[in-house]
Amino acid sequence: MHSQQAAATATLSAEHQAGRPHGLPGDGGSARTVYAYATDPEASLPEGRFVEEVRTVLRRHATATDDGSLDALVRQAADWGAAERERYRTLAGDEEGPEGHHQVLVRRAVLGCAPLALLSGAWLQWLSAPGNADDPLVLRILALYASDVGAGHPAASRGSAYLELLRRLRLAENAAPAARLTGDQRIPDGAFRLPALLLAMSRRPDDFRGEILGADLCLRAVGLLPALELVREVLPTGAEWPALDPGQLRCTEGPLPVEQCRAAVDALVAVEGERGAAAVRSGFRWMLAGLRDWSEALHAELVAAGDPAFDMADLMRLRSREGAVYHHQFLLEGKPLARWLAECRTDPGPLLDVLARSKLVKPGRSGASSLVRGLVSERGPMFRVFSPEDLTVIRRWIDSLPVRPADPHGAGAETARDTRPPRTPSPAAGPQDPLAAVAGALRAGARSPGRTPSGLREAYHLLMTRTDTPALRSWAMEYVAGWLARSGHGMDRTAMPLPERWGHEGLRPWLQAQHDRHGVEFEENAAIPLPSKEAVVDDTVQTAPLTLIDGSWLQGFTDYEQASSAIGHSLFETYWDELGNGEPHLNHPLIYRDVLKEMGVELPPTASAAFAQWPGFREESLELPVYWLCVGRFPQTFLPEVLGLNLAMELSGVGGTYRRARLALKAYGFSTRFVDIHNTIDNVATGHSAWAADAVDTLLASLPDAPGPGARADVWSRVQVGYRSLNPPRSVGARLAARRTRFTGRRR
Repeated sequence: MHSQQAAATATLSAEHQAGRPHGLPGDGGSARTVYAYATDPEASLPEGRFVEEVRTVLRRHATATDDGSLDALVRQAADWGAAERERYRTLAGDEEGPEGHHQVLVRRAVLGCAPLALLSGAWLQWLSAPGNADDPLVLRILALYASDVGAGHPAASRGSAYLELLRRLRLAENAAPAARLTGDQRIPDGAFRLPALLLAMSRRPDDFRGEILGADLCLRAVGLLPALELVREVLPTGAEWPALDPGQLRCTEGPLPVEQCRAAVDALVAVEGERGAAAVRSGFRWMLAGLRDWSEALHAELVAAGDPAFDMADLMRLRSREGAVYHHQFLLEGKPLARWLAECRTDPGPLLDVLARSKLVKPGRSGASSLVRGLVSERGPMFRVFSPEDLTVIRRWIDSLPVRPADPHGAGAETARDTRPPRTPSPAAGPQDPLAAVAGALRAGARSPGRTPSGLREAYHLLMTRTDTPALRSWAMEYVAGWLARSGHGMDRTAMPLPERWGHEGLRPWLQAQHDRHGVEFEENAAIPLPSKEAVVDDTVQTAPLTLIDGSWLQGFTDYEQASSAIGHSLFETYWDELGNGEPHLNHPLIYRDVLKEMGVELPPTASAAFAQWPGFREESLELPVYWLCVGRFPQTFLPEVLGLNLAMELSGVGGTYRRARLALKAYGFSTRFVDIHNTIDNVATGHSAWAADAVDTLLASLPDAPGPGARADVWSRVQVGYRSLNPPRSVGARLAARRTRFTGRRR
């Protein structure tokens, strides 16, 4: 197996066997910790204590202040959102503030909303899974989610629209990927609490489906986050406002998102009864209570920010830690500046007072103050310590200070007013960290590694859901490693359909040539007799474990940031197409089941243990489906391999195999709809095959043409292995290579 694949497999396998989530930050606030981990598309959150702690938080904050009906909750959320937006609009209308006041409010409001708005709708990302991909409820949810991510277009999600707003305001340096927001100290911890818990719940959809839908319904009923109303008032053309409002349509027609979500909720309640209804109400109440607390704190922050001293205090607090390392010799009123800065971490007021009295500052005259002139000039001792934005904050504070009266003895008198910042609660304030226990449970990992699949049939069943255990995840990683080792066996000695090297012209010319070849082969084989009816039925049955999980190799690209990325947007659209774009009559698994019924075959539900154990399936019919289910869980670790597999899969039947299958099905009176729809949507001009080639080209074009791991030649070889993994060699040597790799993985 490729060395980079082997290294990734060994590292992840060791962490999963230990039962600890991989890549979990070890410090920082709890909300930031949970948020950073839960944005990982390969995140695996433990069951047991973690689930219990999340439920504890939901109960703590979900106070019943309504008549108990969901209709009343929706009205309450909508009314609160409208009233709260009006409250923020009033702030925008205040013309009495100092110069630059509106810019300060906009900056703080936009940063305060960023953790939630950058991932608007992301909590729906894992509600579809291989085992429920034909469920009408899941298709409703997926349709809503596809609108949120702007299916089929790069950078078209609601979060992408918010990123554009951040970029316009030059606040986006820590915004992509969203996990980097946790390092932006301008954003208070409290802004991460709601999205952190909601994203964490999204990684365990089987435990929190009702709560996720309830929280989503609340957010859509509220509409545009209230603080953003202030921004819209100041910058009416500054953003794509309908995209930033989760309650608004992304297109010109169709039901409103809040109506779509409500329909999904009603469908859930119809299936799960009062248990589902209670879960929805719990999630709704928790979200509404959390929005109220967060918005109240953010509003108080913006009110306080009317005084430039508030911004200055924040800046000093942020810079104090690194600044305290220096300035031991520089004295302010007899005390080293380093000590003033150290104390500033908890209370910046005294430092602001002493700075206002010092010779560094000329109150009311920033242009004459050395703090923003000589000290930060090219030859000054603090050159580039402060960013241009920081210097604006300092100048506004200095200009807001009252002019110091003249002192006959040459020493400045104390300022005429208190220069300390106003004291106000911030979104990070509180007697205790509400997500400390959740983060602690996340760090502790699973209580036990869980059950290792006894074989392919059990693995197929266990892999039907998004959630897993350390043992299952480790097994899946080892299975992929072994399958890829088998796929790569003898690559140098075997004719490879893909070009030997990737060229700048991309794969479209090669794709057309392959399509032509398929057409020629179809014509050449026209005289070959069709298989018997029994053979057609047997092939259809043995292919069922594969076809009923159509698109599962792409399940990792439902992840929010993957689904709207330059590479992943077409992969998500392919997955979205395989499941029928939210329409049951277009859903490929359901269409395939209809064909099976015509053949007299009634299979158990795909997600059931009975399906995997069904005696009519031969063991080898589960090998490739299990590989799909495993590799789809690792969209980043095995990105080149998944892209190669996707290209092979989408091209495999176009122009030839599907046409011949159509002849056989039609000859025996069976519906040809399944192969017909694939032969059209997989086409090489505008269909899945073309998208698959484009995704490969997008990745390869971004890489350096140099030797070594991660460069173009190296990644192209991994794409080739992935392409071959659809139909790996069956020789004894290839199967031994797979066994050796899996055994090595277990030893590590």
